[in-house]
Amino acid sequence: MDLLLILTYTALCIIIFKIFRIPANKWTVPTAALGGIALIGTLIFVMNYNHPYAEVGRKYFVTTPIVPGVSGLVTEVPAVANVPLKKGDVLFQIDATPFKNRKAALKAQLDMAALDLKRAIELVAKNAAPVRDRDQAQSRVDELTAQLAVAEYELNQTTVRAPTDGYCTQLILRPGMMAASFPLRPVMVFVHDEENKYVGWFRQNSLLRLQKEDAAEVAFDGIPGKIFAGKVTYVFDVLAEGQVIASGNLIDVSPNDTPGRIPVIIEITDPAFRQYSQELPGGAFGQTALYSKHAKHVAVIRKVLLRMASWLNYLFPFH
Repeated sequence: MDLLLILTYTALCIIIFKIFRIPANKWTVPTAALGGIALIGTLIFVMNYNHPYAEVGRKYFVTTPIVPGVSGLVTEVPAVANVPLKKGDVLFQIDATPFKNRKAALKAQLDMAALDLKRAIELVAKNAAPVRDRDQAQSRVDELTAQLAVAEYELNQTTVRAPTDGYCTQLILRPGMMAASFPLRPVMVFVHDEENKYVGWFRQNSLLRLQKEDAAEVAFDGIPGKIFAGKVTYVFDVLAEGQVIASGNLIDVSPNDTPGRIPVIIEITDPAFRQYSQELPGGAFGQTALYSKHAKHVAVIRKVLLRMASWLNYLFPFH
């Protein structure tokens, strides 16, 4: 675009020099050149500030690392990778035998404890046993009732289900593997079936021109030559670089010496995007331009630049 502006200005200068028969000398030529630098530079600076551009943008999606509530041997994996699932559908099954046995053992102990409690109540009523025996029997029944509830819960956890509508991706879990109830060892990734969010990352210099409801355009690397219209729905009010976590260390600025970028959520409203939205994978990379209500006459320069960048996506050096 810079070259296009320069060529256009040069052509205008040549036309003016010809029409008005202005001599080309050491005064007129430098004056025209300096005027062009000032004019084009001003246009570009005004455009950059009032119509921000983010060369870094991405389509984000939410996942849940699936960790079973109990540890055990995987016996079945009904879920199929990238096949839609409904909330509650079975993802995989852990061998329930030890959990069923524990439940049965506790149930038998509870039945025996209930009989002991019944006898203790009868004896206390006849003054044939101290009240303490009845209280101990009651405590034993309460304890076993609680343990049985835990065993029932753990037995239910042997069937791992989908937390929401969605699908599993890159599914590697197979029957015969061990699934551990350990947060750092998830066994699969579940992708939630909800609208993906596109976020553009803008420089802090443009903060005063990042306004909700402003018009936006997005160009995805995976869809060369296409520009999709949208609008700003949210401008984040915090940056990761300013996050402070409670620890035994004092705050040190050296790890976060970069200013960081402001994340802005863009809602793509262009109807033409519907035919591409299913094909475009989560995490797809893109470029974003915002058009504020200021200096609208130079927004066309940003529009042309974004379209040129989109067409350049057809060209890449790898082979």
